[in-house]
Amino acid sequence: MTGAARRAPRLFYGWIVVAVAFVTMGVAVSARTGYSLLLPPIIAESGWDAGLASGAFSVGFLASTAILPVIGWAMSRTGPRVIIPIGGALVALGYLAAREVTTPLELYAAFGLLAVNGSMAMSYISHSMFLPNWFVRNRGLAVGIAFGGVGGLGAVLLPALQWSIDTHGWREACLYVAVVVAAVVIPLNLIFARKRPEDLGLRPDGDAAPEPGAAPRNPDTVVNREWAETDWTLARAARTGAFWWLGLGYFCMLFVWYAVQQHQTVHLLAAGFDGTTAAFALGMVAFFGIFGQIGLGALSDRIGREKAWTIGLSGFGATTVLLVLLEGVPSPVLLWAMVIAQGLIGNGVTSMFGAMPAELFQGRNFPTIFSMITVMANIGAASGVYALGLIRDLTGDYDIGWWLCLGLVVLSGVAIWAAAPRRVRVVAGVAKRRAAAAAE
Repeated sequence: MTGAARRAPRLFYGWIVVAVAFVTMGVAVSARTGYSLLLPPIIAESGWDAGLASGAFSVGFLASTAILPVIGWAMSRTGPRVIIPIGGALVALGYLAAREVTTPLELYAAFGLLAVNGSMAMSYISHSMFLPNWFVRNRGLAVGIAFGGVGGLGAVLLPALQWSIDTHGWREACLYVAVVVAAVVIPLNLIFARKRPEDLGLRPDGDAAPEPGAAPRNPDTVVNREWAETDWTLARAARTGAFWWLGLGYFCMLFVWYAVQQHQTVHLLAAGFDGTTAAFALGMVAFFGIFGQIGLGALSDRIGREKAWTIGLSGFGATTVLLVLLEGVPSPVLLWAMVIAQGLIGNGVTSMFGAMPAELFQGRNFPTIFSMITVMANIGAASGVYALGLIRDLTGDYDIGWWLCLGLVVLSGVAIWAAAPRRVRVVAGVAKRRAAAAAE
């Protein structure tokens, strides 16, 4: 343990981990989302089709199907202090290399293979492998706060990136992204990141080990004890329906998430909005996502993950409909409605992304199991970005793509209810209510 870690208040170290994750997530996801802002000038300069240019992002997500199991295996053995800095180095290198691209192949190597794959080791997926270890009572809230960094810093970083693109050009803007990632993400995680509270002699939620005979502070959330006490391996998990339903739910959700995220800027420009407004809208989605992730994460600790997931999906359902309407009626009112629905409601689903698999397959092999679930999710992300670009090239607009996204929103909700993490572990709020009712 480093000197900085030893000096940190042990009772609150879980929240220090959350704070570092907040900053890391904000920088990492802004670096990845920033490709949406880089895409229009890249297309304008190169003359490449939207499907070809946006394919760099899709290739990165497809390549991550091979990388994610490695990240899961490595996270189980080394933890975030090693994995996240490596990811940061890859993202910085990818953005530096992007300054020199002149061909689609070079674009795919820089943004797809380096930047996108590196971001997998430092954003939602990697943090979902270890943050749930630190919390039981406030798992959704803690993860929501950590993921709120995407909006908190994104509201500043994304407009700053657009300003640098407009002022200095997209190639010079890539240099600024590389510097921020290297200067912020790598040192913070080398000093403070930890895989689990037991590494510091703590228990989840920052509890010290209880005195002999004392009752634990965390409520008993287990419903199916036989399932919960199973020593889950990837092979055992893959033989359950819950594993595949969860994978389907995440596939559909990330298809929609990244299809919207990577194509909404091009869509808004085609609808008649200027580049500054489109970039501001993307930044405000991230800003409202702060409150969506924290609020829906905290709510999921009380009403259950499936119900909260459904609420989050309703935000993306509304987003797809509003994007269709915006093409015919480029109204600021509709634009703000889309931003709020996507950020304040839709983005809240990320606070449950790691919680639900942890509640189903918690144990020493969880990072490996979770990494395979996220392989399915990332195939969805890659498919969404490419499919929407292809639809635009073939039809001239995104309308069919947005309606496809709406259908997948519904399918994601069905899949998560079928996976049913509530049948293995209930959330702390439900456990407390059941205990109170039983005591009466």
